[in-house]
Amino acid sequence: MALITTDEQEALREVMRGFLGKYSDEATVRAVMAGDRGYDPAAWRTAAEQIGVQGLLIPEQFGGGGCGFDEMAVVLEEAGRTLFPAPLLSTAVLATTTLLAVGGAEEHLGRIAAGELIATVAVAERKLAWDPDDVHTTATRRESGWVLTGAKPYVLDGAQAELLLVAARTPAGVSLFAVEAGAPGLSVTPRDPLDQTRRQAAVGFDNTPAVLLGEEGAGWQVLAGVYDHALTALACEQVGGAQAALEMTVGYLNVRQQFGRPIGSFQALKHRCADLLVEVESARSAAAYASAAVAAGADDAPVAASIAKVYCSQAFYHVAAETIQMHGGIGFTWEHPAHLYFKRAKSSEALFGWPADHRDRIARLTGLVA
Repeated sequence: MALITTDEQEALREVMRGFLGKYSDEATVRAVMAGDRGYDPAAWRTAAEQIGVQGLLIPEQFGGGGCGFDEMAVVLEEAGRTLFPAPLLSTAVLATTTLLAVGGAEEHLGRIAAGELIATVAVAERKLAWDPDDVHTTATRRESGWVLTGAKPYVLDGAQAELLLVAARTPAGVSLFAVEAGAPGLSVTPRDPLDQTRRQAAVGFDNTPAVLLGEEGAGWQVLAGVYDHALTALACEQVGGAQAALEMTVGYLNVRQQFGRPIGSFQALKHRCADLLVEVESARSAAAYASAAVAAGADDAPVAASIAKVYCSQAFYHVAAETIQMHGGIGFTWEHPAHLYFKRAKSSEALFGWPADHRDRIARLTGLVA
């Protein structure tokens, strides 16, 4: 999400907006929420075949588009605008970034780019923020190969994923392993999250066969970079959601009449909307800087990613809450889409760590605390 986008990026935005208008309108989102899959296979397949969304970050030699994170940021912002219910964040960002970092996963990358494989990353256990000290799942080497034992209570799209990339501890340290869906000893229990547009599952491992990815003990070096990508990707989504909620609110204020004129003409509501606009644009700036830092591999990418997570989380939540308030009575009904954005905002605030967790991370990264 660059502050100044290229013509190609704006063309991608236009294509995505058209695609989402067909496959992620409110009626479709609600239908997917009520279903068991958690996503629309036809939409997922079309996104791969016609736009190449899942393969944007994948090099061309592996079947992808060979684009950068700025292009993915555009897609994520547009997906956030419509609350696109699909394993986009887990597969196209988390799993793809991880597989690219460890190398030797060309087959998986090709299937992701083709829309044939849903994959996710399982790291956090007792905390929401990723922390190497929080990895308690163990990996044991046996004659037949590696096996995993432990649990990951909150895994994005864990029940939908056919491939899980799991952080587990070996004598050498945190390592990364690939686990296929249906592997012996693997248990997957779908959770009932606040936000049904983004599914989660509790995943357990009981001597589950796994394949080591990369070097033993080098997993956290990979995951640290993936974490920054995840935080930034989520921030881009949050900007899109906040923008959509604000537009929804302004649209309502311009048609709802009281005392013979639109309520949007009342000064108090104008001021509230102006404040929300400032928050949305500031969030856009934070996400754009984090995107540029992550794309360039800048030294300050971890700080920028956490700053974006903090600010965009708070901005989206505030805008979504104000959307309900300024819609009045209708905004408090479950049938109104304002609630969908509010639930996404609240769940996104916690995803990958609360803002307080990232304030602590920023303080540590900048040397404010030891």
